[in-house]
Amino acid sequence: MRLSNKTLWLIIFGLLIFSGCKKNKEDSTPPEAPANAALPGYLNQPISINKASYFPGEEVVFKLHQTDVPATVKVRYSYLNALVHEMTLPGTSWTWTPPSDDFKAYIAEVYEDRDGHETIYATIAFDVSSDWTKFPRYGFLSKFGQITESEMNEIIENLNRHHINGLQYYDWMNKHHKPLPMEGEMPAGTWKDIINRDIYFNTVQYYITAAHDHNMKTMLYNLIYGAWEHADEDGVSDQWFIYKDRTHPNKDFHPLSAPFLSNIYLLDPSNAAWQQYIQQETAKVYRFLNFDGFHIDQLGDRGPRYTWDGTNLNLSQTYNPFINAMKTVQPQKNIVMNAVSQYGQQFIAEASTDFLYTEVWNPFTSFNDLSNLIKQNNALGIYTKNTVLAAYINYDLAASPGFFNTPSVLMANAVIFAFGGAHIELGEHLLGKEYFPNNNLAMKQDLKTALIAYYDFLVAYQNLLRDGGTFNKIDIKCSDGTMALGEWPSSQGNVAVVAKRIDNKQLIHLINFKDSKTSDFRDSNGIQSVPGLIKDASLLLNTEEVVKKIWVATPDAIGGAPFMLNFAQNDDFVSFKLPELKYWSMIVIEY
Repeated sequence: MRLSNKTLWLIIFGLLIFSGCKKNKEDSTPPEAPANAALPGYLNQPISINKASYFPGEEVVFKLHQTDVPATVKVRYSYLNALVHEMTLPGTSWTWTPPSDDFKAYIAEVYEDRDGHETIYATIAFDVSSDWTKFPRYGFLSKFGQITESEMNEIIENLNRHHINGLQYYDWMNKHHKPLPMEGEMPAGTWKDIINRDIYFNTVQYYITAAHDHNMKTMLYNLIYGAWEHADEDGVSDQWFIYKDRTHPNKDFHPLSAPFLSNIYLLDPSNAAWQQYIQQETAKVYRFLNFDGFHIDQLGDRGPRYTWDGTNLNLSQTYNPFINAMKTVQPQKNIVMNAVSQYGQQFIAEASTDFLYTEVWNPFTSFNDLSNLIKQNNALGIYTKNTVLAAYINYDLAASPGFFNTPSVLMANAVIFAFGGAHIELGEHLLGKEYFPNNNLAMKQDLKTALIAYYDFLVAYQNLLRDGGTFNKIDIKCSDGTMALGEWPSSQGNVAVVAKRIDNKQLIHLINFKDSKTSDFRDSNGIQSVPGLIKDASLLLNTEEVVKKIWVATPDAIGGAPFMLNFAQNDDFVSFKLPELKYWSMIVIEY
């Protein structure tokens, strides 16, 4: 994605028994909450499923990559901590068909119950959704050279384990104005992309098929208004371009130097002739490559610009008609458009887009900015379109070989996920730059392991995180001084409280900034530190409602599996203990 000036948790834990007290109006003193069993850790044995998401009525195929589990092991399936089904594990490979409800997600736990204690061997989430754009979990592909099928399969399998249900095929094309080059009536076998890389038709095609085999959707990438030099030779008229002046001597363009093959010249997205031209070219792509939709990119605010006849061009207002025109090419195809620094997002949201996408640049730099962008998009989309953020972590570090800072990535994801967004970051590698093929930074093993848990968590609790509800304020305190709680936005040294009400459930996200070194989500130089583990914190919630149960889940422990908390309620106070907090924990109060 290009901006105008960018280059580019064996663990046994005590079975936590729910015990609650009804309100006692005669006693106004909050009682002590009973202690919970310790949760010392978790060894997550690998488990996989065959698809990134499932249609209602479709069976899920599980595989436990461990052969020495006891014969008494069971598997249970839960929806938001409500048991749906339980059975003895039939083997290391098995199937199960979830309820037919659409847009629901579940978590499977492979466990053993012995003498009242449980050993969790593995957990995995799975999503039942007929339309991926309801809960988009966006990833990318960026390299389409000569790649073996085994290498491509490995990449797709890894993305599948993270439940990535949509892929952006970044810079797969040849010329922006003529993305699929032809040899006669058939596509060319190879071509060059803008940076002079070899692109192979068979590689793009195989990646589409492999993604579809895992129920991942595929999105062709292109600019809304790009053309290479000499586009007139391909039938692009000078009258379609954007100009820097009223008398059209100077076309607007994005300058690129070697090894790039051309500058990128910009066309007016609202020009009907340009729309018709690129509609035909996109239809040609769909005819030969079974993409599921179009990921439209832009370059952000260009300043004052003009059409051929000297008319002032409000570029942001051209996005809506262009999107709607592209939707008519094949109406069943998905469309999403990048709002660079939120430029034009209002008009993008009003158009026929399926979800909203923001590439986060200045002036949006803080964790609070991430939350505000998601909430703003929710409002612009009239609470019907979820958000994906392109937010590049350790940006400066990615200029040279090295490693991602694990806390940087996990803190950003904790904030994005807690507020209901998703983060485009996973492809052949983890993203550090807007030029997606950049793979200078590698993930250490702790980050690889953690990201699987974070994406399981995003899926398992999507109906709390991303399916409605209202952010609110609550009165909660840490009564033993174990941690300092503060209302969102985040404050270094505190644990931030993010509260949200959805139906009869009050969510309380706790995000640990206790040892944070920076409030800049990007943490360009990777200085963020691992938060100190907080254990057995006594919490006191002021509420007038009768609490039915309290449970907690975290991507940092027991594979994201939910577990019950003991609590005591007296008058308007509920007391309970939080066993531990590392990066992020989600407490759920059910009334």
